[in-house]
Amino acid sequence: MQMLYQWELGGNTPEQVGASFFDERKAGQEVQKFARELFGGAVEDVKKLDSLIREHAENWRLERMAAVDRGILRLAVYELLHCPETPPAAVIDEALEIARRFSGQGAVEFINGILDSVLKSLPAGKAKS
Repeated sequence: MQMLYQWELGGNTPEQVGASFFDERKAGQEVQKFARELFGGAVEDVKKLDSLIREHAENWRLERMAAVDRGILRLAVYELLHCPETPPAAVIDEALEIARRFSGQGAVEFINGILDSVLKSLPAGKAKS
């Protein structure tokens, strides 16, 4: 989520963010690899992710959402669509924990509602928790 935030608001290219993000942060190689894969995939698929988020965010324009919330939603929706090895309930739980830590009041409920709606719209094989 922080990489997506830095990419969107910092004006850096995905390559710049990916190359420098872990310079100041301690993380194991596996964590770095996984984070880079999620970030790269979300950036590459951002138009599709945004479209899906818009579809499930009733009465909310994506542009009016907090940048942190957009990043959390993009990352979680990407993971729901492209990481079948991660149980959807775990994806949503992690997104809500990130929202509790980094976002404002009401964000947890807002994000939970959108992710729940997205999950219910996925084909049955993808929606297993």
